[in-house]
Amino acid sequence: MAMELTGMRFEMYSVGETVMAAPVIDSQPAQNTVAEDGTARQLACIWQELLGVESIGFDQDFFDLGGDSSLAVHLFAKIGEVFNVKLPLATLFDAPTIGELARIIRDATSESGGRSSLVAIQPAGSRPPFFCIHGAGGTVLIYRELSQHLGPDQPFFGLQSQGLDGSCQPLTRIEDMAALYVKEIRRVRPHGPYFLGGYCMGGTIAFEVAQQLRAEGEQIALLALFDTMNWTKIPLPSTWDKSYQAGQRLVFHAANFFRLNSEGMTKFFWEKVKVIRSRVPVWGGMLLAKFEKYSRATISESVVLGQIWQTNDRACLNYVPKPYPGAVTDFRPVKQYRIFDEPEAKWARLALGGQEIVVLPVYPAGMLVEPFVNHLALALKGSIDGAIRLSIGEDK
Repeated sequence: MAMELTGMRFEMYSVGETVMAAPVIDSQPAQNTVAEDGTARQLACIWQELLGVESIGFDQDFFDLGGDSSLAVHLFAKIGEVFNVKLPLATLFDAPTIGELARIIRDATSESGGRSSLVAIQPAGSRPPFFCIHGAGGTVLIYRELSQHLGPDQPFFGLQSQGLDGSCQPLTRIEDMAALYVKEIRRVRPHGPYFLGGYCMGGTIAFEVAQQLRAEGEQIALLALFDTMNWTKIPLPSTWDKSYQAGQRLVFHAANFFRLNSEGMTKFFWEKVKVIRSRVPVWGGMLLAKFEKYSRATISESVVLGQIWQTNDRACLNYVPKPYPGAVTDFRPVKQYRIFDEPEAKWARLALGGQEIVVLPVYPAGMLVEPFVNHLALALKGSIDGAIRLSIGEDK
């Protein structure tokens, strides 16, 4: 339905229960925009359903509207159904609004479809870029808040698992992952000094990336490991160990919670809710992946995430790190799970260039979560600053 007002034609359409009007401009250059608006209107309906919002503007940010990684899984599964395109979750960094995402969908056959493992979480800034590698979950959405706290002048790139879009199988060895990520990193920054890091398993891969870059003659200015273990030194947990760790997890969550004021408690609670919600599709995918007939017939987003998580866990347990000729900066929580609290599980003997330990005022599973992520951001910024000064001094 269309109406004319003061010489302009408007197309009337509904998004949910809301009636909206879009100007129809009859010039040839506007045809793409009109077509894109059709895609945007369909996206708006999907967002309304997922986010429980009655009216959404095409320029509103998915995360600002309450979106999280769990809802992102459902969003991209729905996009696959409606538009018949496969996009990685990290597309939300490049296109967090309906208008931007509509353009990506329309151009899904190009490189913007996201086959690269490299994700420009925050590409702008004058400082040397920081490359941060995914954890066991494979995605890099967990680093969004850290990047924001580091500020607009700090370029921040994530490396995500291969196969998140379901187009290929995930890699099964840490060495192979690192080799792929080295190529991706050097495509953005051909030569060092390099600033690398990662949380948990991400730190393990960053360790191997640093090894391979150094073997190619490149300088590593900073290797930052966020709560990362040498997993080969962790004994396989018994049933008692698993039960004890589950109890410790509850204690640590409570300890993080009660360190905060009332405003911080509210923020932390809802951040943890988001984390749990993001894990639900993964847990469900792990369960569904066990049923061979299901996984062959219908590869859902949840199944893909579950398979990637399990593959990454196995890769991590099978990786045996070799002595590293450089230095390591080890960011640790104030207390650690008992099963991980082994001297050999850390990096002192492997980091031949020395180990700097940074203890953050946070308990496990809180390092990347608001409001505690600011502690990590401040400490990391300080380490990057120190590494920049040192690399400048070495160049003189």
